[in-house]
Amino acid sequence: MTTVNQVDADALAENRLPEWQRLNELSRNPHPTGAEVDELVARYRSASADLAELKSTVGESPQGAYLSTVLAAARLRLTGSPQNVLVRIGDFFVWQLPAALYRLRKTTAWVAAVFLAIATIVALWIVLNPAVVDALWDAETLKAYAEEDFTGYYTENPAAVFAGMVWTNNAWIAVQCVLFGVTGIWPVFSMVQNAMNLGLAAGSMAAYGNFDVMLQHILPHGMLELTALFVAAAGGLHLFWAWVAPGERSRAEALAAGGRSLGTVAIGLVFTLALAGLVEGFVTGWWLPWPVKIAIGAAALGVFLWYMLFVGRRAARHGETGDLVEFEAGTPKLVAG
Repeated sequence: MTTVNQVDADALAENRLPEWQRLNELSRNPHPTGAEVDELVARYRSASADLAELKSTVGESPQGAYLSTVLAAARLRLTGSPQNVLVRIGDFFVWQLPAALYRLRKTTAWVAAVFLAIATIVALWIVLNPAVVDALWDAETLKAYAEEDFTGYYTENPAAVFAGMVWTNNAWIAVQCVLFGVTGIWPVFSMVQNAMNLGLAAGSMAAYGNFDVMLQHILPHGMLELTALFVAAAGGLHLFWAWVAPGERSRAEALAAGGRSLGTVAIGLVFTLALAGLVEGFVTGWWLPWPVKIAIGAAALGVFLWYMLFVGRRAARHGETGDLVEFEAGTPKLVAG
């Protein structure tokens, strides 16, 4: 049944629609005259009052959503001009991306701690129980894995091909955390599975006395690579929590904002994992001394953490959240005044 408030909204929209359409037309005029600018200001004020009336009588409504979009375009026309694409790209990397990463810092730390704890427990379980090693490997297979297969993995393909392979694989894991993060299950499953695989490899190498060899081959690229995956899992968990506990916003609004911020993070992780892939492909298999390789990996991680924590904190203090700006997000919620 149509409510009285909805009837009022329909009547208001029918009465004011030509004025709103005129406002929309003026806001999209690239070269307005002085008289048209004055008309734009007047109609903007009038439409803002209409929006306030709609929200006070009806709340959320299709008419209000349409008018909000029209007002957003008009306000952008009055208060600023479209930015050069290079400026917008700069804003993304200077403000939006670091702010989005900064919001995930605590959850990322928890994901990393749990991941490393699981990997350590699995590795110790294998090392302290020789029967487990015997059940997993026969002697010849373990020897081949510890002495040849593990290290050969990093040099059996050309560096460029190998870098592309590991980038694709890691990006796929990160994308899964992003796409299925809303379930709350997939990021946990993905991280536990990868932690167990790392623990299995570490325990098997340690059982054969080659744990140091594993560290030498894992640390150069693994520090940045794993951190990026921790961030992806943290982002997925944040998206899950956005609809579980939306706060004062509706679940749809909270989920939309979380999804946009997570999209920002996903773009950043593409570049991060590309850098990790380059380190794995061109540094891990190099002839350089291992301390130099590990130092290169630590430097790459240091740059990422500096960007996430220090640049991100500055962006957060500037008011950034990692979400799109109001007009880019679409149908912003505006009020008069």
